[in-house]
Amino acid sequence: MRLVWPLEGTSPRAAPERELDRDDLAELYAHPEGVLRVNFVASADGAVAVDGVSSGLEAPGDRTVFGLLRELADVILVGAGSVRAEGYRGARTSPEREARRRARGRAPVPPIAVVSTRGDLDPASPLFTDTAIAPLVLLTGPAPESARSALTGAGAEVVDVGGAPDSTPAAVVAALADRGLSRVLCEGGPALFGALLDAGCVDELCLSLAPQLEGGTAGRIVAGAGSGGPRPLHLASVVAHDDGLLLRYQVGGPRP
Repeated sequence: MRLVWPLEGTSPRAAPERELDRDDLAELYAHPEGVLRVNFVASADGAVAVDGVSSGLEAPGDRTVFGLLRELADVILVGAGSVRAEGYRGARTSPEREARRRARGRAPVPPIAVVSTRGDLDPASPLFTDTAIAPLVLLTGPAPESARSALTGAGAEVVDVGGAPDSTPAAVVAALADRGLSRVLCEGGPALFGALLDAGCVDELCLSLAPQLEGGTAGRIVAGAGSGGPRPLHLASVVAHDDGLLLRYQVGGPRP
């Protein structure tokens, strides 16, 4: 992987590209406390999925950065629809990853936190059966008691964060912060990203650009966001790997 931008102390046109190792990437993608970061992959023409799933988008280097972002986060936030469509399971871990997380003062494995209206998640799915740590389920609506019981029986912590629709995203973030999970990595889907963006909760966007054209009717990385007009983005870094680009933006402008 090569750092394309920024290149400290020199003109971007004149500077040589710099190869990055794991430590360089970890420094570049450092996740400050209290920052909600969203991570997506998209095709060059803006498609967010192929045949309904993101795995059809092949962005060189994306898997490396995907794993690193999880390693740097306190918690992985995802919508229930994405859990079902993508077959979510717990974060992959290893003794080396756990050691690096402990060295940063993190828990050994980040939990998956799922935002759900009805709690209609399958307790027999990999989210519950293939994980080193039980998930959180953040309920934003009146889920049936049977669903709650099934989730808690499968080991999940079920948290009610329902309320007025425009306050729900902030309530989700607050519920995580109350549990000491303030470095939030949101992996979608587009509707959850849109709700968080409308509520002003998103600080960073990491976007892996796959070198392919999808066409068709695939959606974009944001769905439903509409209040507040266009959001300016500040380009914080660009990493190139083969034909792919890994972009990192700060939402609303650069942080101090």
